[in-house]
Amino acid sequence: MDFDVTVEIPKGHRNKYEVDHKTGRIRLDRTLFTSTQYPADYGFIEGTLGEDGDPLDALVLVPEPTFPGCLIRCRTIGMFRMTDEKGGDDKVLCVPYEDPRQEHLRDIHHLGEFDRLEIQHFFEVYKDLEPGKSVEGATWVGRTEAEAEIHASYQRAKEAEERGEGLH
Repeated sequence: MDFDVTVEIPKGHRNKYEVDHKTGRIRLDRTLFTSTQYPADYGFIEGTLGEDGDPLDALVLVPEPTFPGCLIRCRTIGMFRMTDEKGGDDKVLCVPYEDPRQEHLRDIHHLGEFDRLEIQHFFEVYKDLEPGKSVEGATWVGRTEAEAEIHASYQRAKEAEERGEGLH
C-alpha cells in the first residue's frame, strides 16, 4: 500500500507548522514549549480523516529533513497509537515508498528498539509545558494495524465529504 504524505514539520525542528486546509498555505501554529525536536519529518496522509477530525498524522523516516509542503510517496511500517487532550491521535510511521536505504524496514519490529523509544519519548513529552495539553497511553502496533487505520481514515474522509463536512 502506498500513499502521499504532506510534510508540515521537518526533522529536527521545533516550530509546529500546519497546512491551512482552506487556503492551502502553511501557517506557524506554535513553537514547541519543550526543548524537544521532531524526530522525523512530520505531516499527514493526504485524503484521510483521523479520529481527531484532522488528517491522519504521519512521520516519515528520511535520511535528510525535507521542507514544509513537500509531498512524499510512502509506505507504512507501523503506527504509534496515542491519545491526547482531544482523543485519538495516532501517528503512522512511514518510509519513502521506493527508497533502497529503507527497503529492510517492512514492519515495526524491523526498526531498532532505540529508534522506537526515541520517537515514543518525543510524543510522550513534547506537550509537557503547554497549558491544557496532554498525552496519555501510547503503544506501538505493526504494519497491518497501521494499514487498517489508514483505510478507516480514508473511509471517514469520504463519509465526511458526503455529509458536506470539510477539514478544519
